Amino acid sequence: MTKLVTYTTGDGPRLGAVQGELIVDLARANSAFPQDVPSGNGWAVDSLGFLEAGAAALKALTGIIDKVSRMDEAQARRDALLVQSASVRLLPPIPAPPKIICVGRNYGKHAEEAGRPISEIPIIFARFAKTLVAPGDNVVVPHVSHQLDWEGELAVIIGKPGRYISRQNALDHVAGYSIFNDVTVRDYQFRITQYTAGKNFSHTGPFGPYLVLRDEITDPHALQITTTLNGEVVQSGNTREMLFDIPAIIEHLSEFIDLEPGDVIPMGTPAGVGFTRKPPRFLKNGDVITVEIEGLGTLSNPVVDEREPA
Repeated sequence: MTKLVTYTTGDGPRLGAVQGELIVDLARANSAFPQDVPSGNGWAVDSLGFLEAGAAALKALTGIIDKVSRMDEAQARRDALLVQSASVRLLPPIPAPPKIICVGRNYGKHAEEAGRPISEIPIIFARFAKTLVAPGDNVVVPHVSHQLDWEGELAVIIGKPGRYISRQNALDHVAGYSIFNDVTVRDYQFRITQYTAGKNFSHTGPFGPYLVLRDEITDPHALQITTTLNGEVVQSGNTREMLFDIPAIIEHLSEFIDLEPGDVIPMGTPAGVGFTRKPPRFLKNGDVITVEIEGLGTLSNPVVDEREPA
């Protein structure tokens, strides 16, 4: 399975391909084994460059992995073409997406538990890239509220740009998939009908760990989603339960938004969120919230309290 990661060893973001417990450093490997990509070497430097290069980058990726796999592993590690996964810090797979376009209330049971009607058209709201949280980094409970809630979600990553994309062609515009936790400050969300405030607190958007390329997932509409809080299962659903599937969402969004490579679309959350429980349950300092999606890995984050301003 081809999984891409953005990571750092302390020298800035790097793009890598996961190979078991090792990561192929694509920029260094491309320097050692140059690939013919019309747009130049940017495809190997970061995830946006990779996505913008399209099919040429996919071909180059295959060539790089083949070349490195033929090397003596010890030599590849000495040349820094391979690094140990355990020795790096993962970043969001796309650290600065052009857009994060979230889908709300896209699972019938979640709408039911929230006491909200099922919408006839997709409910859309925006998240800002500055809210993103890397795998393993802290989710922060803001000092102005303690109603911080979890929402494990499938994230769709756009690879091919487009406008007025038909349902029939929609999946051609998908580069791959990842995991998103749309952590939400509920009292701010429900103050008014617009979701922006509750969805955009700092350090509330866990994203990752991988960008799993589209061809590696047979059916994105048949993936198990499980969210655990301190090891206890709090959400268990399947993407087959989505009210609006991926082609429907892409068709709808592209009517009014120019979709770009690197756009992230979290597809909504299944039932089991905290505010609907009796009594309500929210994230607190010391918790660990984890989202696992079949075929996409596990996204886990500790929870800490925000320091109040002096």
